[in-house]
Parts: sequence; C-alpha cells; structure tokens
Amino acid sequence: MTRPGTPPAAGRIRPRERDAIVASLRAGMVPRVGQQHIQVGRAAEAQAAVRDIDRIADGGAGCRFVIGEYGSGKTFFLHLVRSIALERRLVTVHADLSPDRRLHAASGQARGLYAELMGNLATRARPDGAALSSVLERFVTGALSEAAGTGADPAGTIRSRLSTLTEMTGGYDFAAVVGAYWRGYDTGDERLRADAVRWLRGEFTSRVDARTALGVRTIVDDCSFYDHLRLMARFVHLAGFNGLLVCLDEMVNLYKITGSAARNANYEQLLRIVNDTSQGGAANLGFVFGGTPEFLLDPRRGLFSYPALASRLAPNRFAAADRIDLSGPVLRLGNLTPEDVFVLLTRLRHVFAAGDPSRYLVPDEALTAYMAHCSARLGDAYFRTPRETIRGFLDLLALLEQHPGLHWSDLIGKVELTPDGEDDELTSFQL
Repeated sequence: MTRPGTPPAAGRIRPRERDAIVASLRAGMVPRVGQQHIQVGRAAEAQAAVRDIDRIADGGAGCRFVIGEYGSGKTFFLHLVRSIALERRLVTVHADLSPDRRLHAASGQARGLYAELMGNLATRARPDGAALSSVLERFVTGALSEAAGTGADPAGTIRSRLSTLTEMTGGYDFAAVVGAYWRGYDTGDERLRADAVRWLRGEFTSRVDARTALGVRTIVDDCSFYDHLRLMARFVHLAGFNGLLVCLDEMVNLYKITGSAARNANYEQLLRIVNDTSQGGAANLGFVFGGTPEFLLDPRRGLFSYPALASRLAPNRFAAADRIDLSGPVLRLGNLTPEDVFVLLTRLRHVFAAGDPSRYLVPDEALTAYMAHCSARLGDAYFRTPRETIRGFLDLLALLEQHPGLHWSDLIGKVELTPDGEDDELTSFQL
C-alpha cells in the first residue's frame, strides 16, 4: 500500500502559495491556488476533460455532469478543469448554486446566478476573476489593430465584427452595449464604459435605467440567462479567446427545491443546455456541473425524475466497474483509495516544507503510522471524505514545526479525529 519512493511535486513552492494552501486546508476549504501541488490520481477523468476543452476550443460545445458522493472530489475537480481551460486560452466563469441562484426563476435568481458568473469571469492573465473589462479591452484593441492594418474606420470595423452577434437571440442589444463601451473607450467617458460593463454583468435590474444609460431596451433577466451565456461565448471568441467554460457547483440545490413546478422548470433549462451542446446549437461553449448521486438518480426529485433528461443522461449499458465509459455526459468520481491518501500525504509534507525535501518534518514511516491511526479512528471514512485526515496531518506538522523537540511518534496517537459532515467545503475535496 505504501509508496516510499513516490516523488512529490517537483520544485520549490513560493512562501505565499505555500501559506495559502496550508491555511485553506487547515480551515477545511479547498485551496484556490496551487492545486497542482496536491493533485493526485484522476488521470483518466482529467484526460476526458482535456478532450472536452479541446473540442470547445475547436468551435464545438460540451456538457458534463460530474457526479460523486460528498468527499469524492467534485469541487476540486471543477477547479482542476477550470485551470486546464485557462491554460488552453478559454475564458471561464464559475458559481455555486444556492436558493438565491438558480438556472430558472421568476424573482431574479437566474439573473443573480448570471451576475455571479460574470463577476467570477477569469482568463489566464487574470485567473482570480473580475476579468470582463479586460476581455472588452482586448476586443477593442484587436479591432483597432485590424482597422489600422486595413486603413478602415475603427467604428465600422467594430460594427462589422459585432454583426455576427445580432443574428442571435438578444444579440442586437448585446452588440449595442459593446459598441457603447467602445464609444466610452474612444471618448474617455468612464461612466459609459462602467454602465456597459454593468449591463454585461447582469447588474441592471430596470429596463428604464438601461435605456437611459445605454439606449437599449432589454437587460439580462431570468428569461435570458442561457441566451446571454451563448452570446458571451461568441463574444469572447471574437475577442481572441478559444471559448467559454461555465462551471456550476452545488447542483444539489436544484434537487432541494420543494416545489415540483419550480424544480422542473430548472430541469427544463438543463435539458435545453444538454440539447443545445449535444446537437451543435452552441459554439465555443462548455458546461461542467457538479452534483451528488441523489441529484442525478433520485426517480422522484432528481434529474432522472425528468424523463427527457433521464434518457439523455442514461449510462452506457455495456459499461461496468472494470470498463468505465468516460465519453458520456455523466462523469462519476469514485472514492479515494488508501494509496491515493498516502500519495496525498507525501504531497502535503512537500508543500508544508515549501518544496524543500531537507525540511521534511516527518519520514515516510510517519505517514503510514498516521494512516493507521486514521483508519482506527475513522474507518474507511478517512479516505472517502478526507477533510479530517488532511487537517489532522497539517496540525501535526504545524506542532512539530513550532516545537522541534517533539517527536512525531509521541503525537500521532493524540490527534483527535471526527467523521466529516456534509456542510464543509473540503467534503468536496478532489484528489
């Protein structure tokens, strides 16, 4: 089971990155930076994600449902997919669904979800989000360069490049708002630029205000949620990126909607996305949804309670435990293995030492002893939901760092561990 020779992630780790990883994990959260230092396993699933991203970059579309129990790795896997997409020069947006953020609603919840997605819009140059303004500037500067090269009028070049948007639902006003951003850029009108960004982020709640500020008659609302995602995918491609990837986690919140009519309306929106991405109706656009098995399989309230979705998301009838099909729309994440946990502990030890093997605080035998302690206290939960295993190990390393006179063998048996719950972010930690 143990792998004494397993190499950790190579190279030194910057102190700031090391501190962010350790602090996040000790607080029970998935780190937002440095995931590559603690990623183990999932090679086949990651390759499937790479193929999806390459298809999106090539002008296609894709839709994946990442399904797993609490603790099997949904949240971290979505982080991993986003980082791959950014490296492939896609733009990414991400959000967690909640009672106030849904795919379909009548009281602003869908618009709220769109606004959250746009606020988290990220590019490779700005991976932390808030990159919509930079995408707009990239589009404008690209159009200006094209106009300078051809000797054409810049305003005419921009109108020509935006003409393809007007063919899509809601595209006329979308193009008009981008044109308003260009006018603000050209004349130095910061208010006009800011209003254009606000509209594109879905932050206008009144059509009257939008018409006064920008001269358009529509806004992003609950009914136009998906249409505007399609428009944004087309626009980021015009700006020089390879496409748009939308990552939505905590899809179980749709399963928790008590009213069947509201729940089915959200499933109808999901069906539209699945159909559109499967039949070629969308271009340069991909979706990754994270949810639990109940969200997918429950015949009373899950996706399988909606016959059209049950048909489209049905598993490959020839697949089995030893021959998994990774080409379908549903990507199932299994539980961790003890071997994965051992490799993870070696990675955590490496991160804690800032990538310097000479600063390791415990030897390999301490890792196996700690795993044995976890197994005795938690049973198989220590590799199914590793939050407490990770936190306990980092607490151990922190104590050894601060008290050099202590020995790991005297402390391991004293590490207190409790089973994970379902409300902590690390219960979705992916390995």
